Amino acid sequence: MLLPRTLLRAGRRRRGHFVHDERGATIVEFALLSVPFFAIIGAILETAMIFLASEVLDAAVHDANRLILTGQAQVSGFDAEDFRASICDHTFGFFGDCSGIHVRVTPVTSFASASAVPPVDITCTETCDWTAPQVFTPGQGSSVMMVQAYYKWPTLLNFANFTFANLGDNTRLLAAVRVFRNEPFSG
Repeated sequence: MLLPRTLLRAGRRRRGHFVHDERGATIVEFALLSVPFFAIIGAILETAMIFLASEVLDAAVHDANRLILTGQAQVSGFDAEDFRASICDHTFGFFGDCSGIHVRVTPVTSFASASAVPPVDITCTETCDWTAPQVFTPGQGSSVMMVQAYYKWPTLLNFANFTFANLGDNTRLLAAVRVFRNEPFSG
């Protein structure tokens, strides 16, 4: 009979010590706070990368537009692949081989009639393929032009339906659109 009472008293003493013991508090607090902390850091980094990629694409399209604006693309006989390569030359390698950039260059009747429609089904659920072909019609001198470039940027974070993807294949559609009037070149 003495043995169970001794064990009972020893258990009460240990429990009392356990309640007042704070040696593991730091690791418990870190474990509780680390998941939200790293999720916020990851979200900040992914947001920064998406905005940077969007700005790089926009600046690259702006720079490549000069070839159409001045008539250099028309004289050189550019096609969609050549124009994509000129965009890629201004991305500093940010998009890898640039084969994922989808270009659409078309003349429009006026600035007011320019309307950009994404060349992908934005309601897709799994595989989001391009629904419109690439087009490169650089126009003549004084033509009003609309240049569109799209890229499906892969997103990494997806926590409980919190994601930066706006397409069903876990990518974000980045777009750069410019509307301008070509210079009055001839030829």
